[in-house]
Amino acid sequence: MAMATIGNSGAAERRVEDEIFRRGRDLRGSGFRTMLFAALAISILFLVVLLIQVFVDGWPVLDERFGDFWSGTLRSRSSDDKLGISQGMIGSFWIAVFVAVIAFPLGIAAAIYLEEYAPDNIVTKTIDIAIRNLAGVPSVVYGLLGLFLFVQTRELKDSTLYAGGITLAILVLPIVVITAAEAIRAVPSSLRQGAYGVGATKWDVIRTQILPFAAPGVLTGTLLALSRAVGEAAPLILVGAITGRLAPRDGSFLSLEQFSDRFTAMPIVIVGWVQESGRDAGFSAAAGAAIVVLLAFVISMNSVAVVLRNYFEKKRG
Repeated sequence: MAMATIGNSGAAERRVEDEIFRRGRDLRGSGFRTMLFAALAISILFLVVLLIQVFVDGWPVLDERFGDFWSGTLRSRSSDDKLGISQGMIGSFWIAVFVAVIAFPLGIAAAIYLEEYAPDNIVTKTIDIAIRNLAGVPSVVYGLLGLFLFVQTRELKDSTLYAGGITLAILVLPIVVITAAEAIRAVPSSLRQGAYGVGATKWDVIRTQILPFAAPGVLTGTLLALSRAVGEAAPLILVGAITGRLAPRDGSFLSLEQFSDRFTAMPIVIVGWVQESGRDAGFSAAAGAAIVVLLAFVISMNSVAVVLRNYFEKKRG
C-alpha cells in the first residue's frame, strides 16, 4: 500500500514538473479560445460588411434630401421627391405604443404573480415552461394568430393598425414576463426577510424592496422587447400591413381615425422598397436609407436601456 502511495505521489510530481516546464501553456485551452475568437471575428466581419453596404446605399438619400425623406410618403416611383418614410414612422410609433401599453403592464404583473404569489407546484412550473416555450416560437406563428383573431374574425375582414399592434404585443409578452421574472428572482432573500421582520405586508415588500431592486433588469428587458417589436416584419405582413403605395392621410398622426384604416410600418416599408428595387434601382437607395433610420432607432432604444440600467444600479448600490 505504501509503495502504491509513493508511486502515485511520484506521478503527481511528474505532472506538476511537466506543467512547470511547459510554463503553464494549455494547448487545448488556447486552441479552443482561438476558435471562439475566430467565430466572433467572422460574425463581426459579416455584420460590418452588411452595415457598410447599407450605409453606402442609403446615405446619399439622407444627405441630399433629409427633410423630404422624413416627411414624404410611399410612392410608385423612386424619383418622386415626395418619397419618404413618414407613414412607416407613424405606424411604428403606434405599434410601439400598443406594445408598451399592453405587453409591459401584463408582463410585469404576470412575473410578480408567478414569483411572489403563485404556489410552487406542478401547475406553476408548467406555466413557466409554457411561457419560455412561447418566447421561442417563430414570429410568423404570431402573425398567423393575429390574422385569425384580429383580421379574419372581424366583420369587415380588413387589417387595421390595432391588429398589428396587438399581435406584436402578444409576440413580446412572453419575453417581458421572462425578463421581469428573472430580475425579481435575483432579488436577495435578505431584503424580503428584513422587510417582513419589521412587520411589512406582502405588497409593501414588493413595492418598497423587490420592484426597486429589480427595476434595472425589468427596464432593460422591456425596452429590448420593444426594440424587437418595432423591427418585426413577418407578423405585420401576415396581418396585412401595406407593402405598396398607401394613400396619404389628412390630419395629425395623433388622429384616432387611422386606427380603422390600412397601415404600414418601417419594416414593411423596407420590404416593399426592396421588392420594388428590381424594376427601379432608386428604391434600393431608399430602402438603405430607411434601414439606417430603423437601425438608429433600435440602437437608441438599446442605449436607453443600458443608461437606465446603469442609473438604477447606481441608485440601488
